[in-house]
Amino acid sequence: MRRTFRHLGPFLRENRHRYAWGILFIFLADVAQLLTPRLIGGAVDRLAAGAMEPGFLGATAAILLVAAALTFLFRYAWRMLIFGTARKLEYTLRDRLFRHLVTLSPGWYDRHKVGDLMARATNDIGAVRFAFGGGVVMFFDTVILVALVVGTMIVTVDLRLTALATAVFPMIALLSRRFGREIHRRFKDVQAAFGRVTERVQENLSGVRVVRAYGIEAPEEAAFDAASRELLEKNLHLIRLQALFQPLVQLFVGIAMFVVLLYGGRLVLRQEITVGAFVAFSAYLMMLVWPMRAIGWAINILERGAASMERLNALFDAEPEIRDDERTDPAIRSIRGEIAARGLSFRYPGHEAAALADVSFTVPAGGTLGIIGPTGSGKSTLAALLSRLYEAPDETLFIDGRPIAAIPLSVLRSSIAVVPQEPFLFSGTIEENLRFGAEDAAPEAIAWAVEAAGFHEALERFPDGLNTVVGERGVMLSGGEKQRLALARALLRRAPILILDDALSAVDARTERHILARLRELRGRQTMIIIAHRVSAVMFADEILVLDGGRIVERGSHLELMQKGGRYARLARLQSLALDDPFDGAEAVKTTAEGGPPTGPAPSGAGQSAADGADAVQNVAEAAEAGENAAGKADAGEDGEDAAETAAAGAPGDRTVSLPVERPAERAGERSVRR
Repeated sequence: MRRTFRHLGPFLRENRHRYAWGILFIFLADVAQLLTPRLIGGAVDRLAAGAMEPGFLGATAAILLVAAALTFLFRYAWRMLIFGTARKLEYTLRDRLFRHLVTLSPGWYDRHKVGDLMARATNDIGAVRFAFGGGVVMFFDTVILVALVVGTMIVTVDLRLTALATAVFPMIALLSRRFGREIHRRFKDVQAAFGRVTERVQENLSGVRVVRAYGIEAPEEAAFDAASRELLEKNLHLIRLQALFQPLVQLFVGIAMFVVLLYGGRLVLRQEITVGAFVAFSAYLMMLVWPMRAIGWAINILERGAASMERLNALFDAEPEIRDDERTDPAIRSIRGEIAARGLSFRYPGHEAAALADVSFTVPAGGTLGIIGPTGSGKSTLAALLSRLYEAPDETLFIDGRPIAAIPLSVLRSSIAVVPQEPFLFSGTIEENLRFGAEDAAPEAIAWAVEAAGFHEALERFPDGLNTVVGERGVMLSGGEKQRLALARALLRRAPILILDDALSAVDARTERHILARLRELRGRQTMIIIAHRVSAVMFADEILVLDGGRIVERGSHLELMQKGGRYARLARLQSLALDDPFDGAEAVKTTAEGGPPTGPAPSGAGQSAADGADAVQNVAEAAEAGENAAGKADAGEDGEDAAETAAAGAPGDRTVSLPVERPAERAGERSVRR
């Protein structure tokens, strides 16, 4: 048991005096209760002897009143001390758990479900609190009251009668031990099933729009019903045991009462004990009824608390995979923003394929690096490694010339502002989301960040302005508005390093140009890493890396890459075609990717904006590129470009739209500036 509650050691030592005083008041309350049977027994003996006097009766009534008042005060005291400390324990445990959870690495969360964590943070902590509140009271009250009552019965009534009445105690203790172990095991099963139900609810509420959009309410309801039914069965399995345990305890209490009435009555008839003594003994025995019942409840509550604490221990015992260690230099208080990777390779735990392989680059402080490539090429992995959400191999990733592990985590993460692929917004106001990480930002700084992120026009449409509530995860905002608000939040932080992980994918072309213009103004002041699918988002970068399969397949400035005529140039031409005529561009690439003519008109929304056209072709550009790669590997030299053109246009004889392939010296420069 001590090992189970080992994580509560500091709290219990700190609050041992409150528990000690609480137990003392339980003792005093039980002592005050013992006066009542003794006084009633004496009054009965005087009444039977015909010696009852008004003064004695009044004195007895006054003492009973004082005893009742003292019992009330002592019970109030132990309730405030023990139950109050249990509530404090609940607060401390929940706060400590939250602080611990935020230190754990993303890899740990990849292996644990949110719903189960929520169940442990609420239901299990509540069970532990109840164990150290009601469970402690029931246990000590039972032990103290039984000891006092049995001792009084032996001293003031009869040893033989007391021995018979308490003969059932060993049986109750044995039952409690046997049943307690099984209650512990079954309650853990109940809590695990509760975690699965919570996870099912959390997933469906978070993804309610997807569930409705796909029309799968019925299957999800069936899945929830199955999880809920499993919880019901686990609870019934536990309740069956509890339902048997309590009546068994009551049975032994009834046996004790039967023995007392049978044997005690004979002692009275033989005049070995007085009627008053027998009445007092019966009252004492009735006082033991509650402890006999409470011992079962106490065992139940304590075992539930122990089972829940074991589930919490599994969380507390989890060590952060990434933390400050002997490699960390605490003297580092700030960073300038120079980033370098040297032969960086990385694979996610449990995966055989490498997410990054032999990646090397250098970004000077204040420089801009663009990263582009197909989905799954390792772009976001690089962003995660820079934030040390995952651990890069030693001596492969450097900040300001130092290994990234040498920089304290608090310094590193406070010096990086990240806009992830899927921006996360908190269910507060726009201003509260903006100030996340920049609580002291001035109104002027907020206005600048909002304008730089292109969010000012959207903000003007909201009647409440910055006080507009965005809803859970920003549900009240569109995808583009979420991205722009997340970008404004990152800009407001003014961190030395700014990482945009495909942060402009949901904005239109005009807004994208506005944002990129503001980002160019930050060159030299912030190191920027811009990860994108659109060429237009990385054109102004000092260096652009083209990733595929976790490797750098091309690198250089926009002009240099266009002159090479490789993957980057082909992707730029595909996206440029869509921007020239979004409708025809989307159809052209669709035809190219499928190897045949379009079978119907494009969707009516395809030509709404240039950005929509670019997004439409982006999804098929990678498919076309796969054909280009196959053709490009077949030949080398100047024939490679012809092969790529053939692959992009489709097989001979197909009715396709051929994409123009300019010679590098002729059109690359023109293409690079037309945006």
